[in-house]
Order: sequence, then structure tokens, then C-alpha cells
Amino acid sequence: MPGSTFGTLFRVTNFGESHGPAIGCVIDGCPPGLALSEADIQGDLDRRRPGTSRHVTQRNEPDAVEILSGVYEGLTTGTPIALLIRNTDQRSKDYGNILDTFRPGHADYTYWRKYGLRDPRGGGRSSARLTAPMVAAGAVAKKWLRERHGTTFIGWMSQLGEIAIPNEDESQIPLNPFFAPSASVIPELEAYMDALRHAGDSCGARIEVQARGVPDGLGAPLFDKLDADIAYAMMGINAVKGVEIGAGFGCVTQRGSEHGDELTPGGFRSNHSGGVLGGISTGQDLRVSIAIKPTSSIRTPRASVTRAGEATTVQTLGRHDPCVGIRATPIAEAMLALVLVDHVLLDRAQCADVELPWPPLPPLSA
Repeated sequence: MPGSTFGTLFRVTNFGESHGPAIGCVIDGCPPGLALSEADIQGDLDRRRPGTSRHVTQRNEPDAVEILSGVYEGLTTGTPIALLIRNTDQRSKDYGNILDTFRPGHADYTYWRKYGLRDPRGGGRSSARLTAPMVAAGAVAKKWLRERHGTTFIGWMSQLGEIAIPNEDESQIPLNPFFAPSASVIPELEAYMDALRHAGDSCGARIEVQARGVPDGLGAPLFDKLDADIAYAMMGINAVKGVEIGAGFGCVTQRGSEHGDELTPGGFRSNHSGGVLGGISTGQDLRVSIAIKPTSSIRTPRASVTRAGEATTVQTLGRHDPCVGIRATPIAEAMLALVLVDHVLLDRAQCADVELPWPPLPPLSA
């Protein structure tokens, strides 16, 4: 199946199905000499894995990663790194009632129209289960970027359904199942999710993700813009229907005198651009926001058709996230890291000998 490989120099090929024996990826192009073990990857997989709270799918997968190749005596060798995650808690019988029908909002119909057949078990290749290998690959990219350039990543949920989540305290993000930067809003979020689950319905979410300590000069004009590749990566995440860079759609109501980030010897005075100008990084934080649609697999009966084109009603059984956005934060961080590591390597290949008369501006002036 074309479309399973991401990246140019740091290339990640994703494989497997939701209810197959295993999922995983092959990373080709990781520079040699990076100290790497399963423990370096497992932390991010644990943040994404299912069954961690009552607000997400109760499919109980340990998501234990295995490094099959590309590492010798604890260091990457420059050869392909194969990462394997075994599926251990599939319940394929839950999908017996949709063998010949299509879930509204899901990829069932379009996959069938394209390929003439589909794997209905958990959505097959269309399942968000396939984001786990990208999180694993992103953990490798994160470590290399952190050690070579001091780049770090942080993400959080800024909205759950109708509830806006204030960014009050980033230290709270790892302390709750919503990746919310606020302790005060958690009771409201929990009550909202409990009501949603009891109603057999689902909701969407908004996720913010940032890369900090980003080198300037990454990207290129026109079709290899850094922000274009970021949008491409984020839209590759299951259920993402919108991407904003910096001010995003908010720039529509801004004046040029406000939106254009003024430069001073002490740094930029603002970051409405989201860290990208003309497709090239400014050295400021990369600021990205994504909109995630409501989960399509819900217990509420919905109108649909059969493969014979006859009217029917679909009620999706099984274990599903009432809001897939709850586990999306580490996925968005991983995809941003994969874009950045690729662009760092591309920049190193083309512009490593470029010399400038003065160092880059500080990220943001006081």
C-alpha cells in the first residue's frame, strides 16, 4: 500500500493492522552513534497507550516496544531500525456486525470503494492503533534532536468538546489523563466524559503542540516549506480535520501592524508566525494547533447502507475512545519531531557550509 512511508532522509515506514499479530515501523536514515534502548522509546508509548483511564478505550495493550535491528552495543549503527509492538488484546468478534455495513464518519466506505475489500477488525489500517509506531519513531527523533540541538517538545489539550482548557500550569500536563495544563478544570472534564460515555456518543478536541529550541533556517521556499510539511504530518494523524500554525485562522482579524512579528537586536517581539516565515524556521518556538473530530465508532444507532446498497442501521460495538483527542498529544509531538529531524538532516546536507556574519536572534525578546 503506497502512503505508508513518511520523511525524506529520516524515513519511517509504518506496517501492521489494528487486529493483526503486531504493528511497527522501520526507521531508515537515523544517524549513527545515538545511544538508544527500548527504555528511550517506551515512555512516550506509555503516554499514548490505551486502557490508562476510564475516559479512553479499555483495550488493554502494554505496547511494549522491541528493537529488532539497527542498534549494536547500545548505539545506532546508521542501518534501518526495526521497531515491533505486538498486539495482545484484540477482540475481533466485536466487529462481526459491520462486515457488510459501513460506519458513518469512518473509512469503511472509502476503503471498500478504493480497494474492493477491507479489514473490518478495528478498522485495519485506518485504525488509530497505527499511530503507536509513529510515536515510537518520534521518540527516537526527539532524543536525537534533544542531544544534538537542545530541541524539546511539549503538547497539551486546549479544548475538549465545548470546554475550553486554560493554560495555567504546564507542570500539570503529565498528572492527568487529558494532558490538560490546569488542575482546576479536571473535575469538569471527567464529568463531561462520563456523561458522553453513558450517552453512547463522542466528541472532538483541540491539541496544542510546540517545539522549543528549534534551529533557524530549516525548511525551504515553495513546496518544501517547513510549515507545509508540518501541516502534511498533522493531517496524517487519524481524525485530524484542521491544522493551524501560529495565529492560524486568528490572523484573519489581525492587522498587518499586529500580525507581523517585529524584530529587534534582542529578538522577535511576538510569535504570531508560529516560528516559520516564508517556509523557513525563525528559531522561535514552533506553535501548532490541531482539531480532532469526534470518534466515528459510537454506540448510538446511525443510518447507513450495506455493500449491496440497501438501507440499514449501524451500532458500533467494541471498545473505543469517546474522544480520540485524549491520547493525541504524544502523537502530535511525535509527528512534529519527525518533521523537524528530517528538516535538520536536509539542512545539514545542503547548507552545512553556510556562514553568516552574526548569530541568530534570541527566540523572543523580553
